[in-house]
Amino acid sequence: MYGIYLAIVRHKDHLVFVLSLILSISLLLNNQDPRMGVVRGKAAEVISFISSPMTLMKSLMFLEEENQLLREKTLSLSLQVESMLNLQKENDELLGMLDFKRQTKLLIKPARVVNKGLHPNLLSIIIDGGKIDGIKKNQAVLTPKGIIGKTIETGEKASIVQLITDSNYRVSVRVLPSGATGILQILKGNTAQIREVQKNVNISIGDKVVTSGFSDIYPAGLPVGIVEGVYEERGSFQKVVNVSLPNDMSAFQYVFVIIEKLNESN
Repeated sequence: MYGIYLAIVRHKDHLVFVLSLILSISLLLNNQDPRMGVVRGKAAEVISFISSPMTLMKSLMFLEEENQLLREKTLSLSLQVESMLNLQKENDELLGMLDFKRQTKLLIKPARVVNKGLHPNLLSIIIDGGKIDGIKKNQAVLTPKGIIGKTIETGEKASIVQLITDSNYRVSVRVLPSGATGILQILKGNTAQIREVQKNVNISIGDKVVTSGFSDIYPAGLPVGIVEGVYEERGSFQKVVNVSLPNDMSAFQYVFVIIEKLNESN
């Protein structure tokens, strides 16, 4: 208490000045004289001028916060739309598989793609079906659009599938309606090539390519692709046929494994 008293005594001049200033301003602002209205107006202008930068800063901070919230909302909506599109795509794929299963006479087992293959020098995938599902080594794997490969290793609950796009993959095929046969292997991307096709066979762009049935793995008539080019080899009695594969090897999520071939008696 004594310290406060000493501070007041030491700074009494400043204290009297501040009190006088406050009292003067209060009297001026409460004075109803018309001339004081002008003073109050000028004072309001000064206060407004001083406050404007702070008001602008607050407004900018509010806009930045609002923009951040809008960006977060936009991102959230984009993710929701993407999720819905993925669900629609998956639903369409499952509906296609269901229709295929109803129509086919093959004994097939559905499976889901769970990962890429483990072999560094082999294009392959891993599916969630194995020996307990009746899946064995060297069984054809396909989607409703066409074959995508064959099983090369099987565990109890998972299997490795060699893809048709692997450079070491070969399959015997037939071109319809001509009936020409040959060996198909990947060329690049989703384009494959049929070699050993007789030169005198009439093949046109758009012809269907199916499995020939000469293999112990693939039943005859499974879709493989569509002819997109025919080329004759000089000095040879054979021609080369380019085939467009229908499956996007990076997009499908579900496959069928053929457990048994066609039963002709059904």
